[in-house]
Amino acid sequence: IGKKVQAIYLWWHKPVINKELLQSLPNLKVIANSGVGMDHLDLKLVASFGVKMANAPRAVSSTTADTGMALLLASARRLVEVHNISISPSMEYCEADILGVKVAGATLGIIGMGSIGYKIALRAKAFEMNILYHNRTRREVQEEQAVGATYCKKIDNLLQQADFVMLTVNLTPQTHKLIGKRELELMKPTATLINISRGAVVDQEALAAALQAGVIRAAALDVTSPEPLPRDHPLLKLKNVIITPHLGIKTDKATYMITEEAVENILAALSGLPLPSEVLPS
Repeated sequence: IGKKVQAIYLWWHKPVINKELLQSLPNLKVIANSGVGMDHLDLKLVASFGVKMANAPRAVSSTTADTGMALLLASARRLVEVHNISISPSMEYCEADILGVKVAGATLGIIGMGSIGYKIALRAKAFEMNILYHNRTRREVQEEQAVGATYCKKIDNLLQQADFVMLTVNLTPQTHKLIGKRELELMKPTATLINISRGAVVDQEALAAALQAGVIRAAALDVTSPEPLPRDHPLLKLKNVIITPHLGIKTDKATYMITEEAVENILAALSGLPLPSEVLPS
């Protein structure tokens, strides 16, 4: 049925798009992705077959921002750790020295101020946080003022000042292991790293070592590389780490909206119209 296929809707990176598949689908017009990240696709390869590509940024930004803030709050108040204490058969009382950190008045550094990063800033403002951000391009002044965000041209300045560092960048060759040993050592020893982008944006071995040595306070990760991590990975053994299984977009409404957005892009491509969320190879 290869000649009949005109569109592919990718759900959780499946089917795998490679040269052999593209060669077998001579009438393919569009690939619509169920999410915003496109790092699992060779965009130039797909484009070389004359196939258009689209993602679903409108559907995922709010729910992914919610995930980021949930991880920030859970890590700050050590919710997973104290939950495990609370349900332990041996619990008699909660130790007085199990202290979290205050979120209001703390500084949040957002690395990647696209649609998701900006919605995190809106939420952080409501929690009375001070907001710094680093991005390839600076936001408009009125956008900065709306959330009270300050632009850091150099990522090092953000890392040195932030109490919480939130990663929301796309995975590209430039952002692969963007946060490594050097960057972690720039952060405050009381700081928390939160990653809701892609696991490979962080050097996970360097992160595990930094957490074990007290270079930073904690980490909260919705993404890892690979997913899931090998069961013997050191990050799985640390109390100051929260790991969730890539929950970013996983809500009932977001899933429905993603499918709607994908269908909208597919129908546009099949009708010869501009794609609302077209992604071009860089």
